Amino acid sequence: MYQTLKTNWLSNPRGDLLAGIVVALALIPEAIAFSIIAGVDPKVGLYASFCIAVVIAFTGGRTGMISAATGAMALLMVTLVKEHGLEYLLAATLLTGLLQIGAGYLKLGSLMRFVSRSVVTGFVNALAILIFLAQLPELNPATDGVTWHVYAMTAGGLGIIYLFPYLTRSIPSPLVTIVVLTALAIWLDMDIRNVGSMGELPDTLPVFLWPDVPLNLETLLIILPYSVSLAVVGLLESLMTATIVDDLTDTPSDKNRECKGQGIANIGSGLLGGMAGCAMIGQSVINIKSGGRTRLSTLSAGVFLLLMVVFLDRWVAQIPMAALVAVMIMVAIGTFSWESIRNLKQHPMSSNIVMIATVVVVVATHNLAYGVFVGVLLGALFFANKVGQYKYVVSEASDDGLTRTYRVVGQVFFASADKFVEFFDFKEAVDKVVIDLCEAHFWDITAVSALDKVVLKFRREGTEVEVIGLNEASATIVDRFAVHDKPDAVDKLMAH
Repeated sequence: MYQTLKTNWLSNPRGDLLAGIVVALALIPEAIAFSIIAGVDPKVGLYASFCIAVVIAFTGGRTGMISAATGAMALLMVTLVKEHGLEYLLAATLLTGLLQIGAGYLKLGSLMRFVSRSVVTGFVNALAILIFLAQLPELNPATDGVTWHVYAMTAGGLGIIYLFPYLTRSIPSPLVTIVVLTALAIWLDMDIRNVGSMGELPDTLPVFLWPDVPLNLETLLIILPYSVSLAVVGLLESLMTATIVDDLTDTPSDKNRECKGQGIANIGSGLLGGMAGCAMIGQSVINIKSGGRTRLSTLSAGVFLLLMVVFLDRWVAQIPMAALVAVMIMVAIGTFSWESIRNLKQHPMSSNIVMIATVVVVVATHNLAYGVFVGVLLGALFFANKVGQYKYVVSEASDDGLTRTYRVVGQVFFASADKFVEFFDFKEAVDKVVIDLCEAHFWDITAVSALDKVVLKFRREGTEVEVIGLNEASATIVDRFAVHDKPDAVDKLMAH
């Protein structure tokens, strides 16, 4: 018990608390922005970020990962809020949590093993691009409050972020950046955009809030499509982020526990007047790069967030957006897999296509689910085609020329079944054909149908056929679905 507490909570208290402060400061403007996207009051996103971060610290399956309100989830809420209002959004958030808990118990987190490295790399690169693009409005001269001071502050912030670690690593450089630039903006009384420009910060603690909606089938039919979308996108982004943090920290995570944890966190968020959320790759990278490693960093990020917006709102509101833009640009640069660009020449073309397609779809649609779906689908097609090529048939005639043995090597399934049939010479005048399957494996009913086709075509030519060498798994599926060894079935098939 003590060892678990130390490992998960107390092994890195100083680094976790400092990282929590940095993450909390970076979360505030994003939570407000995501609330605006969803069409709700800024406090909905801020309360959600606080609640989700605190709850996931105890229930999640990945230490050091940050979960809160996110843009990907906010985009899915726009229509629901516009047509039905906040109360239905809170109800949808509760249902989203229940669906995610169910996914955890069904062990759907284990499906992450079907997501290839190319898809993960594409996902990471796309998010890095989106994080960078999200900063451009704060650097656009057409935006109110964006003057040359903003560019100078942003450049100065990046300078501090990358140069301060050469002096000391005891304090996270993003935290130093935010403090220094905020002090500078206040001292020089700069008229530039700050956190207060994003929206009004709440001045009260969140309270328990049961959604004021009718508990009937009509309500369920309204919120179910949104909840399913939120649950899928939320789990997808959370599990992908967990995989990335696994790589960054060289530690494992429990994906199924993460599914349940995200569900519990979203239920808590809905009951405190917050919107649904999920893991955030940008804030998770900030946390890791600032020294956060355990659950304490996630918990402290949520707690500091609430304390800052409620009790230190006057100071937090004066943080210049340029400081946070500098931090997020650092995140985008650090998140992007630059090695993937160098590896384009070394990696197979199929892997490159999967990675690039994932990036293009995510960036074009701003929907992570679409990008990952396209990447997984392309990866599966390329894999099926590749495995289907690893098959050949060697034939050998007996000394008397009356028997021919076909030795099949490789995987026979839907993608290679037609090629399997093409290897056989049905017009050769032999008395007997032996099909040796010792080095082959039959995976599906398409493969079994191909074997039936071969055997029956030989028999139509008056050739005796013997099938030998089936392994146990192949024999099971062949015995169950094949018709060539069932006289009644063959007769019906021939008559048909």
